[in-house]
Amino acid sequence: MPTKKVDEDIRELVVRYRPIITFRVRKALGASNTDCEDLVSEIISQVLEKIKTGEFRGESSLGTFVYTISSRRIVDYIREKTKIMKYAPEPLPFPDPQETLETQETANKVRKALSKLKPKYRDIIYLYYYQELNREEVAAKLGISTRKVSELVNYALKLIRNEIKK
Repeated sequence: MPTKKVDEDIRELVVRYRPIITFRVRKALGASNTDCEDLVSEIISQVLEKIKTGEFRGESSLGTFVYTISSRRIVDYIREKTKIMKYAPEPLPFPDPQETLETQETANKVRKALSKLKPKYRDIIYLYYYQELNREEVAAKLGISTRKVSELVNYALKLIRNEIKK
């Protein structure tokens, strides 16, 4: 029979204080925080556990006891989250619109310059820069010497620079 009374007391405690705890948690963390319900459940569990272990001695009202536990758990939660965020990398700054436009313009100029190159220069640039092959791999693929690869790459870059300057 005593367990039935205890169950009723627990149910009454949850019914009475859950909305109050929920309000405090949502106010402290923001209504859109996805951890609110979990935190409310944790707080209620802590309150019940402390009552069962005799930590609540009745020297204060039950409301004050629940308020104190709620406040401490909310503060602990915020500390945990800020500790995690402390080591998170800084977000990248928004790109400067001017720089973005300049980069796009340069890319378009390079694209046009590449399209004007003879196929042998275009192929060597493609293999070396876009396929990221080293000079030896490009030489083996095209059947030329590594020195010739260097000459062709340098000359192709010179042609591209001249075309961009126009």
